[in-house]
Amino acid sequence: MHWALLAWRGLEEWREALRRLKRCPVKLTLQSVGESLEIHQGLMQELLVHRRSMALRACGLIIYRRLQPGCLSSKVGNNIEYLLLQTSYGTHHWTPPKGHVDPGEDDLETALRETQEEAGLDSRQITLVEGFKKELQYAVRGKPKTVIYWLAEIKDHNTEIKLSDEHQDFRWLNLEEACKLAQYKDMQAVLRDAQQFLSLEA
Repeated sequence: MHWALLAWRGLEEWREALRRLKRCPVKLTLQSVGESLEIHQGLMQELLVHRRSMALRACGLIIYRRLQPGCLSSKVGNNIEYLLLQTSYGTHHWTPPKGHVDPGEDDLETALRETQEEAGLDSRQITLVEGFKKELQYAVRGKPKTVIYWLAEIKDHNTEIKLSDEHQDFRWLNLEEACKLAQYKDMQAVLRDAQQFLSLEA
């Protein structure tokens, strides 16, 4: 359960307890109020410690398509396009579909779920490429974050992309165009690694 939901429930339970005490004919003492506050503060402290201990972790898929399906030409750059999504929040940056790992999920399950939620592509519409997996490490607001990407080919290059509310635009781009929009060097490096991997596989 999300920490914020736990915190909200904790606050609501405490408020309800106070409402009941106010209706009670027994006179409140400073000690009883103090004990109630101490319990609530303890709950909030526990939730904050739990939140801080949670590592930031996200997973996604680098989705590509072949402009000429079935073509395994050595000139991969002329035949491959990558899918990037533009966020509808913040700086409106461009990334492949990705998102945070939910409790009980493994990394690949997260990548597949996020791809379906953000781009409308389910596992039946893509083929995972064996042997490619990249892990990025960087800091977000002073906290370490890990992002893991797998590589996947869309089976039908004409498949419709269906964006969620988290994104406002998408584009299919060749390597250089994708790197230009991606901006961050670590993301550019992953895209170049994917291109090189596909070139060796061709």
